Amino acid sequence: MAKLKAPLLSLGASGALAKTMVFFGWKGLNVVREYVVPSNPKTALQVTQRAYVTAAVAAIHAAQADATHPMLSIDQVAYSALAAAKGKIMTWFNQVVKLWVDVAVDAKTSVVYHAAVFGAKTAAAFEFHLYITEETASDLAAGTFYFGTSKTNLINTEACDINPGSYVYINVVNLAAFLTVGVKYYVQFRPDSGDPCEGADSGIYNFVAE
Repeated sequence: MAKLKAPLLSLGASGALAKTMVFFGWKGLNVVREYVVPSNPKTALQVTQRAYVTAAVAAIHAAQADATHPMLSIDQVAYSALAAAKGKIMTWFNQVVKLWVDVAVDAKTSVVYHAAVFGAKTAAAFEFHLYITEETASDLAAGTFYFGTSKTNLINTEACDINPGSYVYINVVNLAAFLTVGVKYYVQFRPDSGDPCEGADSGIYNFVAE
């Protein structure tokens, strides 16, 4: 890449020239590089990886377009919180895609979580529903909700119920053993070890106990 002064005597240039050189701006400079046609390798592994990404994007779009329980901003914030807890700087969308691909590589069933609803946030009668879009319908069979006072310290657990192929939930349970009124908590759903969806964790949601 060469730095230019008055490229093509125009004081500024952009685009390709006869498919030999490409002029563009970079960090306030006028520069030029060789025209290159990007390669598009299609090895078996690369085709498989691209298929995972395509499936992940399709699942996200399906969750967003769900007629009755679409993905909401609360879900996007939760996935962003998950990325932050993992020390990653990425968008919620990229976090969902990465998690989907990681789970698929492990030969497990991937899941997108959406339409989170807190029916009640009281310590004595906590209720939470979280809808699911699975790669293979109704594979998710067992999981647990994890609670904590920080995104990286989810040390309390509560068993969940599952409506196969639809949602996971906690239905009016007394969690006063570890919830304190007025304190902010974080909660995440994780499929149990050995479940077909193991590793396909939800984003990390937050609430203030009432």
